[in-house]
Amino acid sequence: MSLGIDAFAMPLAALCAVLLDRILGEVTRFHPLVGFGNLASRIEKRLNRGSLTHGLFAWLLAVGPWVALAFWLRPLAPFAVDVLLLYLALGAQSLCEHADAIARPLAGGRLEEARQRVGWIVSRDTSALDASGVAKAGVESVLENGNDAVFATLFWFALLGGPGALLFRLANTLDAMWGYRTERFNLFGRFAARLDDALNWIPARLTALTYALFGHTRNALACWRAQAPGWDSPNAGPVMAAGAGSLGVRLGGAAIYHGQEEIRPPLGSGPPPVAADLGRATTLIRRSLYLWLAGFFVIGLFHA
Repeated sequence: MSLGIDAFAMPLAALCAVLLDRILGEVTRFHPLVGFGNLASRIEKRLNRGSLTHGLFAWLLAVGPWVALAFWLRPLAPFAVDVLLLYLALGAQSLCEHADAIARPLAGGRLEEARQRVGWIVSRDTSALDASGVAKAGVESVLENGNDAVFATLFWFALLGGPGALLFRLANTLDAMWGYRTERFNLFGRFAARLDDALNWIPARLTALTYALFGHTRNALACWRAQAPGWDSPNAGPVMAAGAGSLGVRLGGAAIYHGQEEIRPPLGSGPPPVAADLGRATTLIRRSLYLWLAGFFVIGLFHA
């Protein structure tokens, strides 16, 4: 009997964390990831000498102590530590709320407000976006962050428990902060970018497959196969191509990053997204999340 209970510990912890995320949402005050971001900024300002070695040392200094502490605490209360760490690492509810905060003013014709809202979750310049550009930026962010904040986090949780979820989210945060090909970060942030690519490789493809299952499946798989190789990111390409194909919208195209226009390959097929497609994207995230949770319980059943 104990073996059966142990087999279901991981899926039950995942379910509890997802429910906490759905009910409580993101921590509004003193969020650990916000605090970690502030710490990472201070470390970068002190250690960034434009070298790979300094970047590696900074990454270890920022991430190592917290992951080591998580692994040390876990044996003391495995279920509680797993639930707490996964809840803090997940961003499903926050992602859906941000998408809704963009869609409502966009649908209501309040373009300036929609630009401001989408600017909170994307790194591109949103000041001159038209309504279609706002919707496109929002859908791209929802699809890509669905992998980073939800499914890749769950993947590493399934492998290593709460400490695995923490490791991935901290590594992903550093990639978002340091992983730019600019003069400041090109060498310093290269380790953070490459490690995030490695940690994300399998989860991104599982996410892309899941997206494909809940929409225009054949179109999603065709877009993934044909379009993802042309995207700069080896992981964002499959995720967004499959997601766009599943939704039947066209993403990609011109965008301004750090003051420079980038012409990105097209992703998906169909018309450009509109405000309603943000809601369709979050529905895709939620349905995919339910499937992953069901898969965890199926795995637990086999182990039992």
